[in-house]
Amino acid sequence: MPGTRKLGRTSDHRLAMLRAMVTFLFENGKIETTVTRAKEVQPLAEKMITKEDVTKKLFDEIAPKYEGVNGGYTRIIKKGPRRGDAAEMCIIELVNKEEKKEEKAKK
Repeated sequence: MPGTRKLGRTSDHRLAMLRAMVTFLFENGKIETTVTRAKEVQPLAEKMITKEDVTKKLFDEIAPKYEGVNGGYTRIIKKGPRRGDAAEMCIIELVNKEEKKEEKAKK
């Protein structure tokens, strides 16, 4: 389990929440969450992309996009504070391979 943030949850609840967030990220391509949770989800998602035994969608659709790329599969975009409790919000999304090539070309 990467990171040491407890996120105000018991260990079982925290693990279930992070697994669900990674699943939603792969299903939808991006999710909106707090920065702290996104920082916990990011290493899990990147580790799953490089693993060989995750899900059919991961292998058939997501993994081929990142063939030959060594890390940097996700991106965290900060949105600002959430109304109500002022928690810092962000969007975590999968980075397209074409976007990575454009970024390298600019540098």
